[in-house]
Amino acid sequence: MSTTMSLHFLSFLSIACLLFSHSFGNDDGWMDAHATFYGGGDAAGTMGGACGYGNLYSQGYGTTTAALSTALFNNGLSCGACFEIRCVDDPKWCLHGASIVVTATNFCPPNNALPNNAGGWCNPPQRHFDLSQPVFEQIARYSAGIVPVSFRRVPCKKKEGIRFTINGHSYFNLVLITNVGGAGDVHAVSIKGSKTGWQPMSRNWGQNWQSNSLLDGQSLSFKVTASDGKTITCSDVVPAGWAFGQTFTGPQFV
Repeated sequence: MSTTMSLHFLSFLSIACLLFSHSFGNDDGWMDAHATFYGGGDAAGTMGGACGYGNLYSQGYGTTTAALSTALFNNGLSCGACFEIRCVDDPKWCLHGASIVVTATNFCPPNNALPNNAGGWCNPPQRHFDLSQPVFEQIARYSAGIVPVSFRRVPCKKKEGIRFTINGHSYFNLVLITNVGGAGDVHAVSIKGSKTGWQPMSRNWGQNWQSNSLLDGQSLSFKVTASDGKTITCSDVVPAGWAFGQTFTGPQFV
């Protein structure tokens, strides 16, 4: 092959690789999905949810939240993860140049009675975000109803530290973990009383973590591991005089 032909062939390969990368969007972490909205104009209908966060305002999440389809929810392990989302490929409905960052706080269940492209938006294997209405309207027009989007995982930026809310009763300590920075989604937790060693907790549902040990009257420490493998130790974050229903704040991922 001549030098000229070789150069032309290499140029063709370079262009082909660029087109392939652009088509699939994997070079910078963006993936394709769709988005709808729920919860009303004040997002009141988004409170609570399958992650267990309860009042999203008091927990610091506000209206920048999303319910995830089965393909994204990961059986609740994605609770707390943050996503950047932008409306794409629909100039009639998309707001040009706009993007949002939302936290996963709920589950969008499948509706197998409807086809995937006509109401069954959250059916597997589709990647879908059901956004709060106020945040949906930051990237698309209300009357669109459903729009194509691109999304990627981004670090969660949180004010203050990780919060631990202790619910349950003796021998059933149910700890809700919220306001997690960094990766955002907690994948493992250990607990230590001032009279015990470290004990792994089991995930009960959402981001509620369970211990069946008797820990009443002890100061409590936690080790929290996020989906990126990073672990933070929150030593004696809960004082010995704690009571069920109280919330305590520890350090934060950096």
